Amino acid sequence: MTEINYRRADHPIHSIFLERWSPRAFTGEEISDKDMLALFEAARWAPSASNNQPWRFVYARRGTEHFATLLDILDESNQRWAKNASAIVIILSKTHRLTSNGELRPAYTHAFDTGAAWFALALQTQVARLHAHAMAGIDRDKAMRVLEIPEHYRVEAAVAIGKLADPSTLPDDLREREKPSQRKPLADFVFEGRFKAD
Repeated sequence: MTEINYRRADHPIHSIFLERWSPRAFTGEEISDKDMLALFEAARWAPSASNNQPWRFVYARRGTEHFATLLDILDESNQRWAKNASAIVIILSKTHRLTSNGELRPAYTHAFDTGAAWFALALQTQVARLHAHAMAGIDRDKAMRVLEIPEHYRVEAAVAIGKLADPSTLPDDLREREKPSQRKPLADFVFEGRFKAD
């Protein structure tokens, strides 16, 4: 058994999986471009079907001109706390690929592969003694428009990255939720031999 961070795995795993969680309280410290690029380097080596590497990242560091632009893409509920992040990242996936004969075809695993790249980034963030909080609550249409994203790309999510702050820095409603979350038991989503519906 592995137990850490108020979490307990039912089977032996590396502690990094339990250490990784998605806080909202960030210190507001700036992060260097060098440190950001190290996170993206980890994402670069994620597995990818046919090595298409469909993931794309648009980022802005606190203290740069682009930070407010990316912050404004988040839903207001996420802006309340993400404003204190060291960086904000918008994650995209390329939905189509060009075949060797120049034909444009759907890339069926674009989201699957991009999820793998995101998780590589998340684990590298943990190794760097930072935290990453991914968000679905974003204005995708605004992201497409403001970031000038062309056709055949999809906005998947946003991520706030930073150093952990004391939960007291959060609004009351978020402070109560500022702890690592638990997970469903394996029996709810792992099936040997055939699928079992919920």
